[in-house]
Amino acid sequence: MRLFHHSLSSNARRVLMVAEQLGLPLDIVNVDLMSEGDRTRLHEINPNGKLPVLDDGGFLLWESCAIMQYLCDITPRQQLYPQDARVRADVNRWLFWGSQHFAETVSILSFENLWKGMIGMGEADPAEVARAEGELRKLGAVLDAHLAQRDWLVGEAVSLADIAVVAPLMYLEQARLPLGDFPNLMRWFDRIRQLDLWKNTEAG
Repeated sequence: MRLFHHSLSSNARRVLMVAEQLGLPLDIVNVDLMSEGDRTRLHEINPNGKLPVLDDGGFLLWESCAIMQYLCDITPRQQLYPQDARVRADVNRWLFWGSQHFAETVSILSFENLWKGMIGMGEADPAEVARAEGELRKLGAVLDAHLAQRDWLVGEAVSLADIAVVAPLMYLEQARLPLGDFPNLMRWFDRIRQLDLWKNTEAG
């Protein structure tokens, strides 16, 4: 299986963390998003022009959470994506929440506080930063309350839910994410950072 990847993409890192935990070898194809040729080739395998993309013997799958689920479904006796319908629904709840709300809000702050200056688009927009910070604090409060009496988002061990939600926090410091005042969230993040699935997928 080949994974079209960029080391700075938190969505691509989600997939790497799942593969690491499952012990699945992936042939990593690094895509240079600054290269017009690479971007053209990326559009040929994903009409959205985004990473990651999995190629499993010609079966092309894009969207990180769909790839994560697929990798679990083809791995016998895996524990990241439980079979019980209600537990799986709970995991799915956090997959969708993480993608639709949490990661989306983090991406605004990552763009404004980190990438914008790096690609020559000027200074951060203070109004946009303030709006995103306010929204992220609300989302952080949801996570913090949920984690008050538990170590993991779902069940008694790390699952796809944790991996999906935690990935954007790879930019906690660089994007100046306002989450330091949520102790349960930060303890959960520190717990994940001690796992091989996090340590072995860090860029560079």
